[in-house]
Amino acid sequence: MNAENELFGRMPTGEPVYRITISGGGLTAQVITWGAVIQDLRLAGHPPPLVLGFEKLSDYLAHSPYFGATPGRNSNRIGNGRFEIDGTAYQLELNENGVTHLHGGSDCIAKCNWQIVEQSESHVVLRIVDPDGRAGYPGNCTITCTYRLGGEGTLSVLYETTSDAATIANVCQHSYFNLDGGEDALGHDLMIAADHYLPVDSRLIPTGEIRPVDGTPFDLREMTPLRRQTDAGGGAFDHNFCLAAERRAKSSVARARSLNSGVSMEVRTTEPGVQFYTGAKLDVPVPGHEGRRYGPFAGFCLETQIWPDAVNHAAFPKAVLRPGETLRQETDYVFMNN
Repeated sequence: MNAENELFGRMPTGEPVYRITISGGGLTAQVITWGAVIQDLRLAGHPPPLVLGFEKLSDYLAHSPYFGATPGRNSNRIGNGRFEIDGTAYQLELNENGVTHLHGGSDCIAKCNWQIVEQSESHVVLRIVDPDGRAGYPGNCTITCTYRLGGEGTLSVLYETTSDAATIANVCQHSYFNLDGGEDALGHDLMIAADHYLPVDSRLIPTGEIRPVDGTPFDLREMTPLRRQTDAGGGAFDHNFCLAAERRAKSSVARARSLNSGVSMEVRTTEPGVQFYTGAKLDVPVPGHEGRRYGPFAGFCLETQIWPDAVNHAAFPKAVLRPGETLRQETDYVFMNN
């Protein structure tokens, strides 16, 4: 434990939650051990925070819609909370409206305290063990999270996951971005390099269809104003955009730019999908950074990951993690102040 790490608060059990500050490449990030949360992120020459977050641990515990967190062991949704591996059926906790399993359950790794295992001025490594049986998952699952700042405005995120039994695993970074510090992020342009997306049912579970984006509000292959998409009825996105059929070498997959500040962000990832959520449902009752109120569209998420409910769809990318394997999920968020 670095003596300079700040005590951010205490869990209801009394367990301390620490805040670690790292810097590099013109970025400064503050990370808390609870949920491996990116609590704050700043870019030199641009005073406002780049992410939504809180100043107090109690607000994260009571009100956070996964601000900056690391959900898992399987992020996103599993239809009916059910899946099979090698002929064995598993039933997960239905923690979303009693019908869906979301982000690993009500006591997931995004809501637990992680351990600091390594740190320097520009990086920190956190680790947690998700025990066998929690929320219904098989196997003891070890997840390691590395945040590193460097290059030219680059926040590098690496998740490495192993398990002692066959399970499903899919971790993601769940920051809400706002590149100008305004009340909402509708003054942003966005591009996602995806030819297809996954339609969903009323529970936001993929139907199984892999649909072309052509001629739909989901065609974001060129920089597109988010405000125009909302006006066209497509603003309440909470959908997976299909980047590839399987994991691949790290590639540039998305760009966002604030028209108000000139700050831009590029997303590069190994992952086959990105869940784009516009934050349409945000209605946070307590203030966030610098006293801001977070209402609808206050920030947007670009969650790089395996496609949701992949374990239940043969045509989706592989979702099962077996003993002896390591799931490596790498994403870079690259910021520029133009």
